Amino acid sequence: MQSWFAAHPIVSYIIIFVLITYVYNKVFRVKQKLPLLKEVFLYILMALGSGMLLIFQVDKLPIIQCLLVAVALMLMVRIRYFVEDRQKRKSQTEPKTR
Repeated sequence: MQSWFAAHPIVSYIIIFVLITYVYNKVFRVKQKLPLLKEVFLYILMALGSGMLLIFQVDKLPIIQCLLVAVALMLMVRIRYFVEDRQKRKSQTEPKTR
């Protein structure tokens, strides 16, 4: 898999950028929107950072695999919160019998 990513750097770059953007938007995004210029500047910096991570990926470090693990863990936490919220709502709507 590492050699395939090294042989296809454009695909690797796009995957890295998409995964970094997802992690930023789900973890580090603040509640209020940033002004447009700051938002553009932020995505330019993420694109440059993705380029640096692409160099590491091509140099045989498992950057894409690590980002995929991070996204998988984020999805697991999101599922856990969803299940807990559902159980909490269910327990609040059930009539208490004694």
